[in-house]
Amino acid sequence: MSETNAQRVMVIEVTPGESSWLAENLALQNCNVEVASGEAKALQLLRQRSFEVVLTSPQTCPKEDLALLDEMRRIRPGVRTILLAPETTPDDVIAALRAQVFSCFSAPFDLKAITTMVKRALDEVDWRNDIEVVSARPDWIELRVACRLLTAERLTTFMTELLASSPDQERFQLMTAFREILMNAMEHGAGFDPEKVVEVAAARTERAIVYFFRDPGRGFRRDSLPHSAISNPLDDPTKHMDFRTARGMRPGGFGILMAREMVDEIIYNEVGNEVLLIKHTV
Repeated sequence: MSETNAQRVMVIEVTPGESSWLAENLALQNCNVEVASGEAKALQLLRQRSFEVVLTSPQTCPKEDLALLDEMRRIRPGVRTILLAPETTPDDVIAALRAQVFSCFSAPFDLKAITTMVKRALDEVDWRNDIEVVSARPDWIELRVACRLLTAERLTTFMTELLASSPDQERFQLMTAFREILMNAMEHGAGFDPEKVVEVAAARTERAIVYFFRDPGRGFRRDSLPHSAISNPLDDPTKHMDFRTARGMRPGGFGILMAREMVDEIIYNEVGNEVLLIKHTV
């Protein structure tokens, strides 16, 4: 791919050299990565040429980044922004969701995760309305999300940031369970049909973190889940894998079983298309 036709990624830095580690280590093929020394330079570059993805400075706060995003979109409405911040609060994450930021990360930064999200941003065009904020407060968020793998990945990243103040192990367990149940809802409740949506809510009380999922499917019974490890007999713990392979399904089927190990309670409604995940925090 010629330099003229190559996709462009901009990395903003407010202090000289602060983002060199990122610009130098983004493992992106057929892509030009440019560093903009400050917000004014970033806007100048956007006026001169288009950039598919812009990463904000890891030193600026989310409020500054979102103000900059408004200005960038006046110049390039389609730009995809990945917000990097020294830290985030639940209010910051909600503001980023409302502003349709592509993704956000706070320190300490995971270069592999950031690179993966940049690649996904480069590959996607029709993503902007995939996460709809229905209602949001720091302790209660309601969303409607399109049934796409990319949307599940983006939402999991945002939800991880909502747990920034939680212990690492607790955050890992919650997000593992969250992603597995979300993927299950999208795949088996909606067939990964991007025209369908899954309703997701997250609530935090003094004693628990609760996630709610409602998919548009017809529900299920435990004895009608031959694709899932939860239905395997004790003497054949991988039986579901043969079923999935025979029907051309993606590898997996351990989602519900794994989620059960990561949270304290999983509760299904009678039909089976609504789920509560509950993690006690005290």
